[in-house]
Amino acid sequence: MATSDYSFRLKDSLLGAQMLFVAFGALVLVPLLTGLDPNVALFTAGAGTLLFQAITRGKVPVFLASSFAFIAPIIYGVQTWGIPATMSGLAAAGLFYVALAALVKARGAGILHRVLPPVVTGPVIMVIGLILAKVAVFMAVGKTGDGSAELFPREIALTVALAALATTILASLLGKGFLRLVPILCGIAAGYAVSLAMGIVRFDAVGAAPWLAMPAFTLPELNWEAILFIVPVAIAPAIEHFGDVLAIGSVTGRDYVKDPGIHRTMLGDGLATTLASCLGGPPNTTYSEVTGAVALTRVFNPGVMTWAAITAIALAFVGKLGALLGTIPTPVMGGIMILLFGAITVVGINTLVRAGEDLMQPRNLAIVAVILVFGIGGMSFNIGEVTLAGIGLAGIVGVVLNLVLPMQRAAK
Repeated sequence: MATSDYSFRLKDSLLGAQMLFVAFGALVLVPLLTGLDPNVALFTAGAGTLLFQAITRGKVPVFLASSFAFIAPIIYGVQTWGIPATMSGLAAAGLFYVALAALVKARGAGILHRVLPPVVTGPVIMVIGLILAKVAVFMAVGKTGDGSAELFPREIALTVALAALATTILASLLGKGFLRLVPILCGIAAGYAVSLAMGIVRFDAVGAAPWLAMPAFTLPELNWEAILFIVPVAIAPAIEHFGDVLAIGSVTGRDYVKDPGIHRTMLGDGLATTLASCLGGPPNTTYSEVTGAVALTRVFNPGVMTWAAITAIALAFVGKLGALLGTIPTPVMGGIMILLFGAITVVGINTLVRAGEDLMQPRNLAIVAVILVFGIGGMSFNIGEVTLAGIGLAGIVGVVLNLVLPMQRAAK
């Protein structure tokens, strides 16, 4: 059967629902951590996947959903400018993908590695993880994300958080088959079970919620500060996108970099992200969990991902689902975040390690050092009435330093 054969059979619909189950924990985790609506995230994941499939001519078996790379800027953006303004920054990040896709189309895929080498992307990814460390700890001990108020007793919160954390780690290490593909879902389930046992879960909102309801879509509002803060964050997931496409290609035995082309896959990812942001959902990215499920099941038909997308859109209109997800206590999320944000940091470290470059060379040392200290230390610059700070500033400075600093001369 050709990979572009969209066969609307019962078997494919069930396989699609199965793929959504694999992605579900990570998909809803991002809106739950950032204050966005999980039902909207489900809708935009489904709609974004359908758009991606259309742009890539139905040739790539991937599912697009909530990107972890944008958690830090979303949290900061929502607290600083509100959701509509933050959405404008995320929509612009999607358009940054579109610009990169045009660049790749004109100059070839190698341009990504020349403009965004590991010495830039690695520390930017590290900043994304490290800047959120305090948020994870505050939530794990029962406080709000900024630590300003206590929501649950510390002892109870720590018990719940550690149960979620330990289960997630054990599922990723010891899980077999599909269990190993859904460690976050396992951790949330374990933390939720402990929360129920300790009596800290409230179901009032679930009872009041309707069975069927329109997702709470939010339109973006133009905000240049949010745009300049968030757009540079797209540097890291843009490079990860290239790796994800290579990964799914190695699983299916096809070269998606050539057909449909990395420029088309990046264009699809970018437009899906902009679409999601225009509706109030988190940015989209290709899910490695689903790639793992494709490898395990050997189901290479992209039509299955279409069914996963349709299932996600259908679930988005179940009002009680969003209300039920909202009952998950913050310590459960805190336990998951400890591992998640640490893992993002490790991905950045691994990016540098795999590059094999000497970080003590003056050029590399300068780029990495400035990115890390600017990003983690909270450096900011004012450009007129616009403030450039945090991850956005770190990403821009890294790119500029990589372009302007002279290359190291080879030893004679």
